[in-house]
Amino acid sequence: MKHVIIYAHPNAQSLNGHLKRVAVEHLTKNGHQVEVRDLYQLNFNPVLSSEDMAGQRKGQVVEEVKREQEYIAWADCLTFIYPIWWTGLPAILKGYIDRVFSYGFAYRYDQGIQKGLLAGKRAVIINTHGKSHTEYADWGMDKALSLTSDKGIYTYCGLEVKQHFFFDKADRANAENIEQWTKQITSIL
Repeated sequence: MKHVIIYAHPNAQSLNGHLKRVAVEHLTKNGHQVEVRDLYQLNFNPVLSSEDMAGQRKGQVVEEVKREQEYIAWADCLTFIYPIWWTGLPAILKGYIDRVFSYGFAYRYDQGIQKGLLAGKRAVIINTHGKSHTEYADWGMDKALSLTSDKGIYTYCGLEVKQHFFFDKADRANAENIEQWTKQITSIL
């Protein structure tokens, strides 16, 4: 199986960096092809410009975006690894979605009906956040995060969300938590 890991954290030594390494090692060891798109390492430009928008409608994208679309088109499974910051995606990943998951590539409208163009591909989302699951549930944030990312981005574009992990209290994670999360990730990948 062909996997693209889209990673958005500026610190390679972070917990997110560890989870990325776990995913890559597990997939590689099990004979999968893996490409990692480390958005910070790539210095990906997250700013959607007016030129980008005009080009998207014509099916024209700049080389940086085209390259990312080629990786996504190649993949059977997309794994997104990123922290929840301010109850959402890191800005660099939001910009990646804005620019790469463009009209005509990831979705389109046929006679006014939205169609996801990434159908047949799976998605695994791995998130870390500082709050507890209980706090997020009490506020309704758990449902809001699933709605805005799973349905509002991934499913909208036709991806089948295989699993969405929310690893809580990540800023206070101990070795036992990390080992448990590692097992969960490797069991689904």
